[in-house]
Amino acid sequence: MRQARTHHHDHQPRWQLTKPISALRAPIRQAVPPRGEASSGAKGARRHCASGVPLLIIATVAVLCLSGGTGMSWLPLLAVGPALAAATSGPWGVLRIGVLAVALGAALGVQGGAPGGEQAIVLSTLSAVTLAGSLASALRRRRERVLAAVRSVAEAAQHAFLKPVPATVGHFQTAVRYSAAAAEARIGGDLYALVPTPFGVRLIVGDVRGKGLPAVGIAALVLGVFREAAYDEPDLLDVVHRIERSLARNLGPDDFVTAVLAGYPESGRMELVNCGHAAPLLVHDAGVLPVEPVHPAPPLGLRALSGETPSLQDIALSDGDQLLFYTDGVTEARDHKREFYPLVERLSRHISEEPSHTLAALHEDLLAHVGGELHDDAAMLLLRKPAGTASTTPHEPADTASTAPHDSAGRMPSLRVAAG
Repeated sequence: MRQARTHHHDHQPRWQLTKPISALRAPIRQAVPPRGEASSGAKGARRHCASGVPLLIIATVAVLCLSGGTGMSWLPLLAVGPALAAATSGPWGVLRIGVLAVALGAALGVQGGAPGGEQAIVLSTLSAVTLAGSLASALRRRRERVLAAVRSVAEAAQHAFLKPVPATVGHFQTAVRYSAAAAEARIGGDLYALVPTPFGVRLIVGDVRGKGLPAVGIAALVLGVFREAAYDEPDLLDVVHRIERSLARNLGPDDFVTAVLAGYPESGRMELVNCGHAAPLLVHDAGVLPVEPVHPAPPLGLRALSGETPSLQDIALSDGDQLLFYTDGVTEARDHKREFYPLVERLSRHISEEPSHTLAALHEDLLAHVGGELHDDAAMLLLRKPAGTASTTPHEPADTASTAPHDSAGRMPSLRVAAG
């Protein structure tokens, strides 16, 4: 989610507002289940290994006491066993480790001829650490149960809030990657939806200004209005107007939503309405081109301040073309040199005929770029029109750049399309 400031990318429309980056956890390259499910097996294995460490420590202390010739000097280290067990075992597990440590300490003390007072202090310390560890373990287990309940609620909210996108929708192969800023929240201020309607496939990708529950509430409002209006309104601009009217009644004075909406009313033609959002990337024979809006429009919720209205744009889609929609949590990810993630370049490198494979590779590359941790909600939605799709003669405006040469600096220019 974002705070208003000047954007750093030339390909962004002038209404684009950016944000600081927040947390994103690394998934593996293949299709990844929800965060808790993805790592439950690995966490269980690590916990099982960690539970044996206290026993290893106690055994090591016993060996040192028996072979070091230093009498009681090593015995206080037996307290590390039950203390560590508090982080990996339940209360009864801590007690068992503690009883073992106390018994071993008493035996070693007797064997080493330790004074009674000194031995009593050591055994009292071991007993106190064991009791404290058992209490800490009980409290930890209680917090884990609460967290598990919160995770299950968050997961249910995510499925209601951001519904899964099937691998094929209408004429398109599709794939989505989404990560919330808060590691356990699962949902955030980035939003997406893709729905088949009587007027063709329609989608929205957006980003709410702000953070926390207020941003989630606004995102839910936008998605609810979009899903309803997408089925009711023949014109994509009317869908935008419905969302704008709803936000005008519900947003605070400092709230807004950047978004790009798209529709596929007829084969070979994609409609776009960009409201202050990052330009989608079109992948075709000429390479990867940002689809810049001809007339940049303000973010949703700010139209009353600017007086400007969004315009409809058409782009021609041929068989094999792909269109990537994303939020600035992707493009504003920085590496250790504070350089932004070069999405256009990396998309060209990782593009494939399977959208899910493309996004998995991009996601892994993005995490490698920042060293494994991001600090913002991030969403990517990729459409691919497979070869062999039935099509009619596409409507291609006169100034649509289907193939564009590189400029004098060697950069690939943006694709600007006609406003309807």
